Amino acid sequence: MTNEAIATPGKIIAVHLNYPSRAAQRGRTPAQPSYFFKPASSLAGTGGTVERPAGTELLAFEGEIAIIVGERARHVSPADGWRCIAQVTAANDFGVYDLRAADKGSNVRNKGGDGFTPLGPAALPASLAGEDGWRVRTWVNGALVQEDTSDTLLFPFGRLVADLSQHLTLEPGDVILTGTPAGSSVVVPGDVVEVEVDAPGAPGAPSTGRLVTTVTQGTVPFGDFGTKPAIDDAQRIEAWGSEAEHAAAVAAGFASALDAVADGGADATGATPSSAPEPTVLTEEVRALLDGVAVATLSVALRKRGYHDIFIEGVRANHPGDRILGLAKTLRFIPFRPDLFASHGGGFNAQKLAFDTVRPGEVLVVEARGERGTGTVGDVLALRAQVRGAAGIVTDGGVRDFDAVAQFDIPVFSQGPHPSVLGRRHVPWEVDVTIACGGAAVQPGDVIIGDGDGVIVIPPQLVAEVAAEAAEQERQDAYVARQVAAGAAVDGLFPMNAEWLARYRAETGAGASEGAR
Repeated sequence: MTNEAIATPGKIIAVHLNYPSRAAQRGRTPAQPSYFFKPASSLAGTGGTVERPAGTELLAFEGEIAIIVGERARHVSPADGWRCIAQVTAANDFGVYDLRAADKGSNVRNKGGDGFTPLGPAALPASLAGEDGWRVRTWVNGALVQEDTSDTLLFPFGRLVADLSQHLTLEPGDVILTGTPAGSSVVVPGDVVEVEVDAPGAPGAPSTGRLVTTVTQGTVPFGDFGTKPAIDDAQRIEAWGSEAEHAAAVAAGFASALDAVADGGADATGATPSSAPEPTVLTEEVRALLDGVAVATLSVALRKRGYHDIFIEGVRANHPGDRILGLAKTLRFIPFRPDLFASHGGGFNAQKLAFDTVRPGEVLVVEARGERGTGTVGDVLALRAQVRGAAGIVTDGGVRDFDAVAQFDIPVFSQGPHPSVLGRRHVPWEVDVTIACGGAAVQPGDVIIGDGDGVIVIPPQLVAEVAAEAAEQERQDAYVARQVAAGAAVDGLFPMNAEWLARYRAETGAGASEGAR
């Protein structure tokens, strides 16, 4: 079998909604198909680029199966429609959601841009498989984000041809983009999107090959003589793929970061620069007090204030002697469910969002429900957090690529190694919300500190007084240790009674403290 060339089509017709997984994301299932046209000037091949226009935020990919008409079709039946198809190939139906409102459903501006319809790289004869035998998959930066098959379609290929032929004549070479499954999401300059269509059940599992497109940033602004880009939360929700993913993006400030890209104020991933200012709750004075203070000592100060369940249980550092200190940035996983993973596991999901937007000095804290039987972070994400300047990662789940992660400088506290990838036990759900990690409630902005004894959570409003008390207690403990080393008995010394406290103050010049124990 030889892959066939793709001729320039006279018409490109695209279907709005056709996969049940995508319809579930949109919250509506159409009774009949609806369509829009794309211009031939939007066509591109593999290895090309697609430009996110200057001043826009929401460029989204849509991996699709494209069918190519082989014979003239007018008023054909659904049964005959599939027989009018000569070839099958891969397509990427790029669109800029910032321009949807201006199009009122026509999609001329938001999906008609140059390079917005990559096609190919090769076409397969339709005779290689039945209309139910095709699969589409999409990868972003090497990660699989979309996968579905034609046997799930709301409107099969033959029905699309028949329906369209009621209204217009389909000519040989015309292309029909048959819809995208769940997993479509926003991409940013620097991302690489790949789409492949194959027939896994056919002999030899024939494939179109991967249709590769790299996202670039446009620099030419829109003029004053046309509609300008405009977006609202409804467009953001649809672009990101779901309300939860949009909420996570907003919570993490990702939309603002993308705006900054167009102005040259952020890196190519859309994340804010690594020089972002550190939050002020951990001032230099507070950090100096906490320097060298043991987690065990801090836990005593918190217990005095009624905070007993501030321990992230069951986690240990990947490097012996590691210490971690920073403000919490939270990521929440929920238990795996196939439909929820289909809607939230692909694309720029909450997990990627968390690691791509963590700020310098923050600690990524992951709620994995104490599930050790799967990985929650691997080498690529850990490296991304390190490059972003994160102070560390804490997860009450497992770590994939454990040995590789241990080679990085970033401290990672976890339940230990596990080789599985995302999708075995978890669905990445949301970021920057209150979570439960290792039995402790953690809110964004809480102070996270860990050492060989474990990891604890300090409410930010308490950190200054707790740090001062714990630092004083450390000084007292050091004094006690010196006395014991010199031969003193511990009775009355540990904790120090009034006599020993008086001696301590006289010898060290320390004032009265409530930290004695």
